[in-house]
Amino acid sequence: MSEQIAVLGAGAYGTAIARSLAYKGHHITLWSHDKNHVETLIRDRENAARLPGIRIPENIRPEGSLKDACTGKDALIFAVPSLYLMSVVRQILGFEDIIESIPRIASVTKGFIPGRTGIQFVLEAMEAYLPGAYKNHLVYVSGPSHAEEMGRDKLTGLISASADGKNALWFRNLLQGPSLMVFPSLDVIGVQVSAAAKNIIAIAFGILDALKEIDPLVGDNTESLLFAAGLNEIQTLGTALGSTHPETFTSIAGVGDLDVTCHSVHGRNRRFGRQIVLKGILDGFSDIDNLIDRIEEIGYLPEGVPATKYAWELVQNKSIRLPVIQRVFKILNREMEPLELIDSFRSA
Repeated sequence: MSEQIAVLGAGAYGTAIARSLAYKGHHITLWSHDKNHVETLIRDRENAARLPGIRIPENIRPEGSLKDACTGKDALIFAVPSLYLMSVVRQILGFEDIIESIPRIASVTKGFIPGRTGIQFVLEAMEAYLPGAYKNHLVYVSGPSHAEEMGRDKLTGLISASADGKNALWFRNLLQGPSLMVFPSLDVIGVQVSAAAKNIIAIAFGILDALKEIDPLVGDNTESLLFAAGLNEIQTLGTALGSTHPETFTSIAGVGDLDVTCHSVHGRNRRFGRQIVLKGILDGFSDIDNLIDRIEEIGYLPEGVPATKYAWELVQNKSIRLPVIQRVFKILNREMEPLELIDSFRSA
């Protein structure tokens, strides 16, 4: 059955999701806040700036009006970066369809959200603003799924997680296709923590990957050591924050997403970690807050940067040890040099 779907956010991932749904015969609206970007998408039928070389099907309608994008839809999929997600959520609150809680809502945004009551999970932050009927019914979609490969129909696995099992299955059925395998989950917290924290570990992995080129102490074994330690910290963090299913961390939501984020050439956080060492990309920033405030100057968005700040804030009052995440925080906060990462591992 053909559905009316709006994908909110026309970055690489939003475009890839929209394309996958369009090829299943659904009618897709792809919203971008940038009117010039919308005009380019309409004219060229390609998202050359974010996902070059991949054609946008005719049943995807680029749209610059958020209200028009959200009206008359069976479902909304938020593909907005974490730093801008809540701005978009607040803008849709007055739309009639949202007031009446008509469309189902899912998010693919990865990260943590600073809220009025502290640091929140993505769905938790969204539920705090959306009508009460959406509480415990939102869906979180995640997994090892670089847009550059999804957009070229490489076989990819995703997790559809929700406290509402029926909604998790609905989005599973919506997304699943010849090149997308989708699995339902009830562990909403575990999947969200995995999606956010793996970007932090990928920054550390990128740092080590660059150090391999200049420090004889670092090799593949060192990266394997970091990978295992990072996965352990993701599970430790997720468990402390309320994950309900230990197997989440050994699934594609956990180890699968961590693996592709650390190893793939498409990984922005891995790239950022490498550039910390090889290009001194942090030199122009005073601390992590200054880095987040001026993140657009990087030229791309490493989601692991805000995730590092907020993950570290989340665990300050918890008696758990997260040495890798702590060290990434200190490096981004200009308290520790990247080369010190190795010494701190040896003295742990």
